[in-house]
Amino acid sequence: MKLLVAIATYNEIENLPTLVPAIRAQLPNADVLVVDDNSPDGTGQWCDEEAARSPWFSVIHRAGKLGLGSASWTAMQTSIERGYDWLATLDADWSHPPEALPRMIAASSNVDLVIGSRYCHGGEIHGWPLGRRVVSRVMNVATRAALGTPVRDASGACRLYRVEKLAELDFGDLKATGYAYLEEILWQLHRRGARFAEVPIAFTDRRAGASKVGVNEAVGKVKVLARLAGRRLRGD
Repeated sequence: MKLLVAIATYNEIENLPTLVPAIRAQLPNADVLVVDDNSPDGTGQWCDEEAARSPWFSVIHRAGKLGLGSASWTAMQTSIERGYDWLATLDADWSHPPEALPRMIAASSNVDLVIGSRYCHGGEIHGWPLGRRVVSRVMNVATRAALGTPVRDASGACRLYRVEKLAELDFGDLKATGYAYLEEILWQLHRRGARFAEVPIAFTDRRAGASKVGVNEAVGKVKVLARLAGRRLRGD
């Protein structure tokens, strides 16, 4: 298995220097890619230094804060161009436990996407207030109903993609730039016959730094779901 682990970053200097070694401890043969949106806190500089000393590490610097969705498309296209078999993604803030990655790989033999899931049996969430838990649950139920995607956790970024399946996508047809990309990529893969599995994880609210989730992200996600549901109804 030729595996790439991709992390999208903006101001994650407090987390990345500990997260990257933790990933390598779990997956010693994996390569790590950081897609950084010109972080002003030194994240990009740390990545350059790591790339200089570690042949398994690389970084793509982008001109500005262009969004998590487009950073993820960049990582996906890079995994295709570099000939990887699998692409793993997780957040830079320690929300997703690196120790879940081997279990996700173990579940990947007959599927195209493995989701590290908060909402399948055994999944957990730590550090979220009740209101955020309720909103997340409702959004996931709405996604399943609107898009017909057969997973419980459609909004989690802890994922393992079969790169061969990603290569079937038309990246010009992917529109979401923020967190709504997670539902969009799921829908795009589902309509191409992708097979899914979910592995329980213990999700923990970020260790350090500021959250990028806000009202605009929530509104954007609702708009994306409405757009995709319309396409589904029209058979586009």
